[in-house]
Amino acid sequence: MDAIDILVPVATAAVAVVLLLGLVNMMRGGSPNRSQTLMRWRVILQFVAIIIAMTAIWLKSS
Repeated sequence: MDAIDILVPVATAAVAVVLLLGLVNMMRGGSPNRSQTLMRWRVILQFVAIIIAMTAIWLKSS
């Protein structure tokens, strides 16, 4: 198992965790600033996860 095979699920899980933390914070009526920060991190992590997934696909195909 390559390192990239481990990174894809880890990156995906990180996105899911930050998304859930943001949703829980919003549902509980938490700080809007915290929700905004979590959603920004989600977008960043999604970008990283897509880059990792595309790199994995590219490496597997070559």
